Amino acid sequence: MLYPLIFEPLLIPMVWGGERILSYKGLAEGPEKVGESWEVSAVPGRESTVASGSLRGRSLPSLVEEFKGALVGKSVYERFGGEFPLLVKFIDAFGDLSIQVHPDDEMARRVHGKPFGKTEMWYVMDSAPKAHLYSGFSREITPREYDSLVASGKIVDVLADHPVKEGDVFFIPAGRVHAICAGTFLAEIQQSGDLTYRVFDYNRPGLDGKPRQLHTALAREALDYKVYPSYRTDYEPAVDKKVPLVECNCFTTDLYVLDAPLNIPLEDLDSFLVVMCMEGECVLEDSEPLFGPDGLPTATKGHVVRLGRGTTVLVPATSRGITLKPASPLVKILTSHC
Repeated sequence: MLYPLIFEPLLIPMVWGGERILSYKGLAEGPEKVGESWEVSAVPGRESTVASGSLRGRSLPSLVEEFKGALVGKSVYERFGGEFPLLVKFIDAFGDLSIQVHPDDEMARRVHGKPFGKTEMWYVMDSAPKAHLYSGFSREITPREYDSLVASGKIVDVLADHPVKEGDVFFIPAGRVHAICAGTFLAEIQQSGDLTYRVFDYNRPGLDGKPRQLHTALAREALDYKVYPSYRTDYEPAVDKKVPLVECNCFTTDLYVLDAPLNIPLEDLDSFLVVMCMEGECVLEDSEPLFGPDGLPTATKGHVVRLGRGTTVLVPATSRGITLKPASPLVKILTSHC
């Protein structure tokens, strides 16, 4: 019953959101000031539901519960049980996001009783002139100095400021201070959780007209105060081959820039695969085994899915492989798995 799954997008209004996500995904209507489109989510209260096929209307957590390792991979299921481990988004920062930090797994369990902290990565898909973001500290500070800088509204003065352009990649481990700033449009891969500690929010009101809550003390505990030589993720661009971007204990993300068909074998992956089409159009052909009464594979059936810009697909772990066939001059794809 499993096949490549496309979910209904969850459009999240934000005080800093804009109008780009609707047009990017080809949606005729939606809420105002959409900041995020949650493409694949098992976060309680914001669970993705299947958009089409025999599993239409089913939530992602219910599919994990029913199909277990067949959907997510045996090793992934043994590691995380019924918890789907990733949250995948598109983000449109029309305004600046708050200065923030996320807890690691240990703090998330200890303080909130949640299974995941929040390590994430960003791939910049587009940016306005002079767009920038913050990632990490520009100089080392102490927790005591942090308190003083937050109180005076000068915490931005000690953040590492990075100009951004299309193709830039940033890895944001739990504990790293950061903020996406105005004019940045990106894809985000992260652990399946929404624990965010706001450090500073520019003294602006939220969508309800009231100041948004800050989490100064929790952020102080979560922060990594060290300064690192570089906060960008460097990689060598290539066409029609896998380009590794990020590999950590939470997820692995690769980039594909295609102008010709490419096969991605999955037999040895033992994980689901999230496929995000960021630019162009392509056809995804998937191969799933058919099993006989003895439990052995007897044949292979295929599924064909057309991916347009802004489409995200969850390929189940039972897939033996996928073939991506460009249907436009240039296609950009992100894939992620655990």
